[in-house]
Parts: sequence; C-alpha cells; structure tokens
Amino acid sequence: MVSMLEKRKARLGRHARIRTKVVGTVTRPRLCVFRSLNHIYAQVIDDTKAHTAVSASTVDKEIREVPKGKNKKERAGLVGTLVAKRTLEKGIKQVVFDRGGYKYCGRVKALADAAREAGLVF
Repeated sequence: MVSMLEKRKARLGRHARIRTKVVGTVTRPRLCVFRSLNHIYAQVIDDTKAHTAVSASTVDKEIREVPKGKNKKERAGLVGTLVAKRTLEKGIKQVVFDRGGYKYCGRVKALADAAREAGLVF
C-alpha cells in the first residue's frame, strides 16, 4: 500500500517537472492550483517578479457562504469563475495553466473549465 508521504513526494516530483516547462510572465501569468482534502486554491502568479496578482479559494468570503449543499467539484467551479473574474478585472486575459502535479480531472478540471467559460484563455 502506498503511504501518504510517498503520494505527496510523487506529486511534488510531477509538479517540479511541470514547472520546468510552465513559466508565468507579465503578459501571460501562471494560474496555479492547489488542492487540499476539503478546499481548493487558485493563484495567478507572475514568475518574473515573483508576485501573486490574484487569488481565490473556497475559503474566501464570497464563496464560503454560497456552497452549502454543493459538492467539492461544484465549489471548484465557483473558485474558477471567481479567479477568472478577478483576473479579467486586472486586465489579464491569457494565462498558463499549472495543474500543480495533480491529474487533470475532477476538481482541477472543473476549476479550469469554469475559468475558461468565464473568459480566461489558456
């Protein structure tokens, strides 16, 4: 049986491999996703300045009250919509998607699809 430590180590290795290819710039920042057991977090990061332009998560006030009775996938969609709205308000239309070493399915895919539907291009 694979321990949690081994799973985390494997995810961090995948994330390091992804990060060698995915870099955020001023014109096209990186949309980074972190998934915990109960929550999901998204940040739009400019790697040249090491600056987080926008962030959203299921812990934010705007989303915290809304998802009563919604499953994790639906809440991830709300986070994707919120991060896209905030990013577009900052004048950023294109991003590079960084899945953070997670498989592109479930909550990660729901967040990405919702961000695309809200107007982000990646």
